[in-house]
Amino acid sequence: MITVSDFFCGAGGSSTGAVQVPGVRVELAANHWKLAVDSHSANHPGARHDIADLSQVDPRRYPKTDIAWLSPSCTNHSIAKGARRSDQLPDLFGDVLPDEAAERSRATMWDVIRFAEHHRYRAIIVENVVDAAAWVLWPAWSAALTALGYEYRLVSLNSMHAAALGPAAPQSRDRMYVVAWRTGERAPDLNRWARPIAECPQHGRVRAIQAWRREGRTVGKYKSQYVWRCPRVECRNTEVRPQVRPAADIIDWALPAARITDRPKPLAAKTMKRIREGFAAYTARPLVVPVEGREGKKARPADEPLRTCTARNETGLAYMVELRGGGSKHRPVSEPLATVCASGNHHGLVSGKAIAASVEQMRFRMLSPDEYRAAMAFPGDYVLLGTRRERVRMAGNAVTPPAARDLIAAVAESITGEQIEPAAVHAQPLRRAA
Repeated sequence: MITVSDFFCGAGGSSTGAVQVPGVRVELAANHWKLAVDSHSANHPGARHDIADLSQVDPRRYPKTDIAWLSPSCTNHSIAKGARRSDQLPDLFGDVLPDEAAERSRATMWDVIRFAEHHRYRAIIVENVVDAAAWVLWPAWSAALTALGYEYRLVSLNSMHAAALGPAAPQSRDRMYVVAWRTGERAPDLNRWARPIAECPQHGRVRAIQAWRREGRTVGKYKSQYVWRCPRVECRNTEVRPQVRPAADIIDWALPAARITDRPKPLAAKTMKRIREGFAAYTARPLVVPVEGREGKKARPADEPLRTCTARNETGLAYMVELRGGGSKHRPVSEPLATVCASGNHHGLVSGKAIAASVEQMRFRMLSPDEYRAAMAFPGDYVLLGTRRERVRMAGNAVTPPAARDLIAAVAESITGEQIEPAAVHAQPLRRAA
């Protein structure tokens, strides 16, 4: 049995992914936020739990495990001295986050080094935003990891492409993962576990290779800094797009939504502007809208038919309307969500009949915490405690379980030497990817 220590953030998606790997058990989970630890405990009662600021504890406090998963706070941000104003104001549900949840984690990348030095884990996986590799102390940090006797590889993985051992998350979420193993031991076969399956027009099903837009780059975001290509030169390494799950997979169409014209409190002007733009651009065809705000980018048709939106058997329009952040204005539910952020619920669902005459006749509601949980690819019975806003925050702070699952599978396979079979989903025909 391979054991894992999970020094997690958010809702504990790394643990949830780990236990989906055959022969892996979560031994320990620690976090600075009591509510997150309580939620983790409700879902993983067999693990030892601890509420602690890892920057302030001695590594000897915890048992040694085979693998350590660590999700430190972003190194590009300083430690907050107090709650941000946006966290102190009530949200659309009237809830206010407690100070305990509003404070930034004080754990840093250096805690990875401290814990690795003491426990000498057989493997370490560190999750962070891709910008962490631009940290001014990154060379010193990586040199320290090497000095402790580890080799490592940087993995840029978007959660919507993590489908090696099961379904991916229906969400575009770029993250950097440092996968480290002891020098001299078997290296994880990350080519097998982190390269998604895609369809090449000439060669059919292929395991795509990562192609960087700028020579020498090793960390970045999908489409902005890299694309996936066919590994065969006969097609000149044609760009391919891995299978993805649409946002429609996580929508609960049974939830009520008021017509925009009937809302007691009008939507904000910017929100209405985004809805009108989406309505005018897409009409009855669900299309993909670029998430970057640069000039020249245009909406394009989705690759899959629009699904039935309601239980009333009506053909409908549906857009994901981002109220703030994320950089995108609107997108169809046939495409993955933009990144779910910890700052709060900023996705709204708009739907209406294809024959509607005006935007005001469409219906609008916010996504529910359960839909956010599903967007992160947590199991349907996964328990998140707290207020609506706290549950959204925990989801947004979490690692998507599929990404953790696939990377831990790669590491567990290298430790045991026993091959883990990939998901049967790859034996099925691939849906066309957007």
